[in-house]
Amino acid sequence: MAPAKKNTTKSVKGAAKPGKPSAKASSAAKATLRGVNSHKVRKVRTNTSFHQPKTLSLSRAPKYPRKAVNHEPRLDASKVITHPLNTESAMKMIEENNTLVFIVDTKANKRQIKEALKKLYDVDTVKLNTLIKPNGTKKAFARLTPDVDALDIAATKLAIV
Repeated sequence: MAPAKKNTTKSVKGAAKPGKPSAKASSAAKATLRGVNSHKVRKVRTNTSFHQPKTLSLSRAPKYPRKAVNHEPRLDASKVITHPLNTESAMKMIEENNTLVFIVDTKANKRQIKEALKKLYDVDTVKLNTLIKPNGTKKAFARLTPDVDALDIAATKLAIV
């Protein structure tokens, strides 16, 4: 007869006892409890506005022009400057401050006025001040460079003196 088997179990080396879980298993259990997004780092935004990334934008290549003829500029030099002013206070500014006074188009800006003065009267301005009068017209004070005499320009080119 064969000998009867003993009912004793031998412990295998390295196997954990059923009472205490191993360190590896316990860390895995903690990780599953925490979830996958526990290590996610939020980007710190220092600006209040969000800008979409600039992607490739190709320039337009139309098959035909949308306008048949381009219009001429609405304010050319002769339209910008309406007329020079020759009141007493304007004459005083010409004599004392080397400044010419003009009535100009209300839609004209300082750059356009300066360019128109250069084109029409061939004078360079140091400073240009504008104001809109109560009657709705715009007045421009053009301070000329020291080498040019405003009285001379007023007499020869403007014919107001």
